[in-house]
Amino acid sequence: MSNEELRPEEFAQAAEAAITDALTRQDPRAMAEVLAQAGLCGVMAAEDDGGLGLDLAFALPIAQAAGRLRLPLPLPEQILLASALAGTPQAAALAAGERLAGIAWQGSLQSGHARLDNGPADWVLVADGDGAALVDASAQPRDEQGALDPEQPQTWIALEGATVLARLDGQAWRALQRQAHLLLAEYANGAAEGALQAAADYMATRVQFGRPLSAKQAVRHLLARMRLLQDVSSAAIRRATRTDEYGASRDTQPALAGALSNAAFVIEKAIHLHGGMGFTWELPLHRALRAVRKLDTAFAGLSRDAGRAFIQRV
Repeated sequence: MSNEELRPEEFAQAAEAAITDALTRQDPRAMAEVLAQAGLCGVMAAEDDGGLGLDLAFALPIAQAAGRLRLPLPLPEQILLASALAGTPQAAALAAGERLAGIAWQGSLQSGHARLDNGPADWVLVADGDGAALVDASAQPRDEQGALDPEQPQTWIALEGATVLARLDGQAWRALQRQAHLLLAEYANGAAEGALQAAADYMATRVQFGRPLSAKQAVRHLLARMRLLQDVSSAAIRRATRTDEYGASRDTQPALAGALSNAAFVIEKAIHLHGGMGFTWELPLHRALRAVRKLDTAFAGLSRDAGRAFIQRV
């Protein structure tokens, strides 16, 4: 499919409709089936693998919509792996939504364990020396840790004896990491966008002393600051997708680090503006905060690494 036939903005609208439809299903596999039928799982996958063959620009708005609508599936990871494993049976299965896949950012095949922060997943990509390996984790022993999210806990997976389905060399693994930084940054930015919109709507309709809360200057200032941070994250993500003035690829770590920090601030303030409602199941903004905090722990030390890389470059 030619990128000229479709614009990312138009695809984003279709993605939102498909994700909204998927959320009406209770079973994760049923959700994945809906998303795959809409072409979301295979948006970047090769056409020979049943994908659309589009580039990262079309996946970014999908990740944003998944975060904004609080999709409880690792859709960004599914998109990345269906593309990175091009030409393999695993890529076709992921593009078709037949299997769920995630990426473990903590642990490795050599250490014998890895932590999955965004699940559920049948297959998990784990670090393997300079590259990475896709393992079948469906039958592996697991230790769930629900401190951050009791509904979708982080999971340590024992890898001893796990079947390796496919491998990525060092170059492919580094390319996937770069794309993952941008997709997950957009996912976090989308989670914050949904929280900000919910807060703005609530402030506009909640009336005290004859005036909506949005008429109060303190509230307006806070909403403006939240919007500013949203715009900063969006600009950083877009900038990281482009080459610098010398034609070299930009470092994607600062975009992800900034998006996670800004998203956490925006969502926490949205919960604050809603009062206790932000922690209720009727208005589950806490789910968005948990998703962002889990990403933050998955990439522990990211800000430090980005800062060190910047210092070394200058």
